[in-house]
Amino acid sequence: MSAIRLLVLGAVRQHGRAHGYQIRNDLEFWGAHEWSNAKPGSIYHALKQMAKQGELLAHEVAPSTAGGPPRTEYELTEAGTSEYFRLLRESLVEYDQKMDVLSAGIGFIVDLPRAEAVDLLKERVRAIEAWRASVTEHYTPEDGPEQLGHIGEIMNMWIGQADSGAEWTRGFIKRIEAGAYVFSGEGEPFFGVLAEGEENPYATGVPAEGDDD
Repeated sequence: MSAIRLLVLGAVRQHGRAHGYQIRNDLEFWGAHEWSNAKPGSIYHALKQMAKQGELLAHEVAPSTAGGPPRTEYELTEAGTSEYFRLLRESLVEYDQKMDVLSAGIGFIVDLPRAEAVDLLKERVRAIEAWRASVTEHYTPEDGPEQLGHIGEIMNMWIGQADSGAEWTRGFIKRIEAGAYVFSGEGEPFFGVLAEGEENPYATGVPAEGDDD
């Protein structure tokens, strides 16, 4: 699973309707260009591809009075909304997702009801524990990595990552169960998006010609 589809769909959904540079600006504001493949070319490509696939609806709007090409704005279709929530749930449950996918899922987790978010994260913990159990059938962490030569360090690293991942997830679950954050249906949500014209302190540069798509 690639994080870019989830990130782009989620960012468009937060705006309701947005053009490519807004999406790029939001993702850079979140730092996604540092921890994922959400680079400008990938963002614009994903927007156009998902429009072709029927997950986004493209609207061509008139250019500004300052001139320039017409700007394309995008909004989620019913299929796009279904795909967004499918990717979001998968990102939270699958224990072996890459860090950028999990990070994207955490960024949008409040789009789910609180109880569902907790259930998905508990499922993630169970998956981590099951994977750890399968590894320890062949490797005993208490005996140290030396039992398998230096290759044992690979197993040791995997076990360490599994343990830390499970511990972090349990802590996240406790914070959610204790009432942290505003989830779907609970009130005014938190939107980490920039208003039109608001300066982005983390922007990598102004859009190049044609980047208004």
